[in-house]
Amino acid sequence: MKKNTYHYTESGLMNVWLANGYTVRKTKYGEGVSIHDADGLQRAIAQALTNKPHLTGTEVRFLRKEMGLSQRGLGELLGVTDQAVALWEKKGRLPKTADRLLRLIYVEHDNGNAPIRATIQRINDIDQQSYEQIIAEETKGGWKTRMAA
Repeated sequence: MKKNTYHYTESGLMNVWLANGYTVRKTKYGEGVSIHDADGLQRAIAQALTNKPHLTGTEVRFLRKEMGLSQRGLGELLGVTDQAVALWEKKGRLPKTADRLLRLIYVEHDNGNAPIRATIQRINDIDQQSYEQIIAEETKGGWKTRMAA
């Protein structure tokens, strides 16, 4: 790549180069790079990935992390196990339907689709909790359940 570009590997992707939007600073430890709008950059990279012919394993991981999902959470969204997601991320081969669905989910998430965002948030919340009991209570309106640790 050109000399006046910065190889942006902090994203975990090896094919991203910045033409501008960063500042190189000298520190007592060497050169440091400051990205002007890191969140905006991450979003722009994710949007570019949704337009590629197929996703690599590292790109699957990138999109998953951009949505704040664990491997388990993405697996739940796509109807597969967390081991399947881990294998896709490691080997870089995922079924065409999963590839397309992941792109669609990211685009809708990025566009602010409330049901998609709510579903992702609910999966993230569940993913961070470990429930062992389902407590059922009968009410006038019928049975209600809640989860307990």
